[in-house]
Amino acid sequence: MNNHTPLAPHLSTFLQEHMLRERQVSIHTGDTYSYAFQLLLRFASQRRHRQPSALDIEDLDAELVLDFLRHLETQRRNSARTRNARLAAIKSFFRFVEYRVPSCIDQARRIHGIPTKRTDEALVGYLSHDEMQAVLDAPDPKTPDGIRDRAMLHLAFAAGLRVSELVGLRLDQLCLQPHCSIHVRGKGRRERILPLWKETAIALRSWLAVRGAWPEPELFLNARHGSMTRSGFEYILSKHVHTATAKQPSLAKKRVSPHVLRHTCAMRTLQATGDIRKVALWLGHASTQSTEVYVRADPSEKLEALVTVTPPTLRRGRFSPPDKLLALLRPQKL
Repeated sequence: MNNHTPLAPHLSTFLQEHMLRERQVSIHTGDTYSYAFQLLLRFASQRRHRQPSALDIEDLDAELVLDFLRHLETQRRNSARTRNARLAAIKSFFRFVEYRVPSCIDQARRIHGIPTKRTDEALVGYLSHDEMQAVLDAPDPKTPDGIRDRAMLHLAFAAGLRVSELVGLRLDQLCLQPHCSIHVRGKGRRERILPLWKETAIALRSWLAVRGAWPEPELFLNARHGSMTRSGFEYILSKHVHTATAKQPSLAKKRVSPHVLRHTCAMRTLQATGDIRKVALWLGHASTQSTEVYVRADPSEKLEALVTVTPPTLRRGRFSPPDKLLALLRPQKL
């Protein structure tokens, strides 16, 4: 007798009904959860030698989830913070499942028992002016793909967008007149309108001229004229960073993810304004607490504080070397 429970209908209900309608999470949060399960199901499919649509809930046991988390860190080189976010999505699903599939309660509890990893408050990574310029100059502006990639990179950096905000941006969220701006619907249902540089507006207009009148509502399309995906943009960024490394070799030592472009925008804004509140508004942070990481990473902020504080004076003195015989008679430490 087969007591296994098909995964597909429960996962579909969790993502489309429970998350979006019952919990009313933002579209971006829903996309983040969906992406976590894309990665998990691809991994489980290889391990179980079955198509993702044929997987059962019982296939996602605690041992497989632990192996998946190790895969994220070792193979995909994800940070502990990203690993914890993927685990949070999996745990949320099993909290949903344990009330609907009683036979999976023990399995769910074992997964709930997987601990999150403690994360260091590391300094954020960002690109220098020359490194960022090299990445922006990497796409070929003579090809449609190059025009699209240049517009995406410019917009991701200039607006400091999360990757979900970038790929989810719709045509009706872009305003070209009288001044170029975008209407961003961000994390936690927070909205913000951001003006854009003239250079970014030029890059966007060039893309719109070659985009065509495809029915997809999203601003950026892939090679098949469908909406751009997170993984699609990650691939595009990686390709152009590789090209830019020939011009800026220092890029070879950095792991440039889409979020690094957001960090670079934040650092440039902080250095230009010196106001952490403006950085928080630009990035769509709920409070400045999330933005304080950029102050810790910016040495110019510390230098400004250093020059405004009167340092203590040093008492003058003359160094006298210790007597060699007395030094010899001192007790030795064990």
